[in-house]
Amino acid sequence: MQRILQPGQADQTINKSRFIAAAEYCADERAVMLMLRRLATQHSHAHHLAFAYKIRSDEGILQRFHDAGEPSGTAGKPIMQYLEGHDLINACVAVVRYYGGINLGTGGLARAYGGTAKLAIDAAKLGAFVEMRQIRVVLDYAKLDGFTRELTKLHGEILDKDFGERVTVVASLPADQAPALLGRYGEK
Repeated sequence: MQRILQPGQADQTINKSRFIAAAEYCADERAVMLMLRRLATQHSHAHHLAFAYKIRSDEGILQRFHDAGEPSGTAGKPIMQYLEGHDLINACVAVVRYYGGINLGTGGLARAYGGTAKLAIDAAKLGAFVEMRQIRVVLDYAKLDGFTRELTKLHGEILDKDFGERVTVVASLPADQAPALLGRYGEK
């Protein structure tokens, strides 16, 4: 699986209709809704805002698409096909359409929405998807530096620290690395 490391955008005009696409990383459905709301605000005079997204959650993989008033299967589904074709996860691709007065037909719409989505995905920087896990450990102050160095080597990051009698650390790291680190430092 892949994820979007840097967003991609594309803009093209087909038979006087302007299609603008954005491909972005979204960690959850809330992030998807924020992205769509932002695009709707930026393009408040657009006629359609079609999208597709695929998110990994605790319940499994959520995938949805929306045609935004276009004929069924001509907007959201072609966008979803490119998400799946690139094996993207935790990603949303949205395509805004400013209607130009010429009907494209169902095939033309599917090619326009799908093609613009593909251009946005191609413009994005992609990388391997790594499932992350959040851990919480309680450490003696003397072990904090060693834990931090080891976490950095594993491409993890500290999310929160609470200093008391001991240090409570909340960190995120690749899920496959968590058991070994917890074995050395213990989870509380």
